[in-house]
Amino acid sequence: MIRSDGYVDHPRYDRRRSRRRAVVSTFVALAATAGIGYWAYNALVGDDGDDGDDPQVTAATGQLDKFLTAWASGDAQRAGRLTDTPDNAESLIKSVMTNLEPTRTEITAGTGKREAEGEVEIPFTVKMVLSGAGDYQWHSKAQLIRKSGGWTVEFRTPLIHPDMVPGQTLALKSRERAEILDRNGDELQSASLAGAVDPKTGKGISGLQARYDKQLTGGGGAARSVVVVERESGRVVKRLTGSGKDAGKAVRTTIDPKVQEAAAAALDGVKKNAALVAIDPSTGDILAAANLPSGMNRALEGRYPPGSTFKVVTSAALLKQGMRPSDKADCPKFAYVNGQRFENQDQFVLPAGSTFKDAFAHSCNTFFVGARGKLSASALHDTAEAFGIGGSWDAGTVTYDGSVPVATGDNDKAASTIGQARTQASPLVMASIAATVKEGAFKQPVLVPDAVRKRYEASARLEPGVVGSLREMMRATVTDGAGRALKGLPGEPHAKTGTAEFGNDTPPRTHAWMIGYQGDRELAWSVLLEDGGSGGSDAGPIAARFLKNLG
Repeated sequence: MIRSDGYVDHPRYDRRRSRRRAVVSTFVALAATAGIGYWAYNALVGDDGDDGDDPQVTAATGQLDKFLTAWASGDAQRAGRLTDTPDNAESLIKSVMTNLEPTRTEITAGTGKREAEGEVEIPFTVKMVLSGAGDYQWHSKAQLIRKSGGWTVEFRTPLIHPDMVPGQTLALKSRERAEILDRNGDELQSASLAGAVDPKTGKGISGLQARYDKQLTGGGGAARSVVVVERESGRVVKRLTGSGKDAGKAVRTTIDPKVQEAAAAALDGVKKNAALVAIDPSTGDILAAANLPSGMNRALEGRYPPGSTFKVVTSAALLKQGMRPSDKADCPKFAYVNGQRFENQDQFVLPAGSTFKDAFAHSCNTFFVGARGKLSASALHDTAEAFGIGGSWDAGTVTYDGSVPVATGDNDKAASTIGQARTQASPLVMASIAATVKEGAFKQPVLVPDAVRKRYEASARLEPGVVGSLREMMRATVTDGAGRALKGLPGEPHAKTGTAEFGNDTPPRTHAWMIGYQGDRELAWSVLLEDGGSGGSDAGPIAARFLKNLG
């Protein structure tokens, strides 16, 4: 009768148990050496055959135990010395363990049998846990021969794996991933937008590679498969796991390679963290998203105070209340709200007789703070809705869609008029603001159209008169105001600059912004320079390079 512990209740076997080892179980955990992790070995000698009492089988099994222990622990050199061809054995074992990089190895030896005098065959099973490929096991046989009174493992390539022949080894191969494509159907060249794939597991770990990992790999299952390869060329000769039949499906984006290249080139040489986003105002398609450095997708996901670029929204709210670009606008050096002082950059002032359009073009903070009385506590929040801000955008990728809270007091409202306080936006949101002015209505930005279930629709719309006035003032920013870096460029660029304070330093540190659109083409854009100084003098030249790169 076979007991639950594996022993057989029979008097004949009781004596055997007392004089031989029935179970050998060894667990080895070693620090990584030569690129190999830790290995575990568990050798089990069965006792269901009479050959277990054969002294030759017992002696040969002991020698195999040592070989398997060395192999499982990653000691290829020691394992090799226990064979009849040490160099060949060491080389192949080291190759297999280095290529597979198992996080756990368990080898179980079965019951050996004598083939002839001085020859013993012992089966064994190798079980490994492989990163990205899961659990994998195989069965093999060891031939042991007696030489000069001792036993040695007869080394042949199939000993390590029966599906291999000399000149081959085992390796891991990532499942074939489909490509991430640009709008033209070509492979997307921007790694910082596409994301990254873990070279060990074959899984997408960031960006679109992570979000669409299942689609790109063709479904679930292991990301990598075990294969037999030629040692010299690396050519796969046989797949041991995975069918290889599940083909991934490409992910098509809206990225325009020409626009993306121009955006990336515009950031070349920039010493600060920066982002540049471009979109098509007529469709919302994201044409470019460049980040410096790559890694964090600040272009689409970053959260920043927008500073004076938000004055586009504030101006829309004021225009909605009946103001006109030609209305008189005072622009003093300072404005005070309950003891809090607001000032213009470098404390500039505008001359008497200046207009609303002048205050916008030169980005006069004190005018906008002073005009807060024309706006209700919710006016900026409500107007921002016409630009899609604060909605839940379904763009086919992760985006930060902005926030403009209802003002909680006079000081909060005053700071909000110039894009400070609790107002937050991403470069994508700010590019969309410019695009909304260009198009006359909000079109939700999109990066992966096939993944979009329902585009967000703004709950409010801009009146045609408001749109026309915003266009007039954004053009004046380039021709007569702070956006002079774009002056003289073809295509009638319209823009708004922004210098956004952040942190608690004195004087405060600032992010530099510029947003805008081209009058003669479907292109809107946003530039952000983190801790970058002034919108006009620092972000402006980057925007100018971008437009020049487009030609």
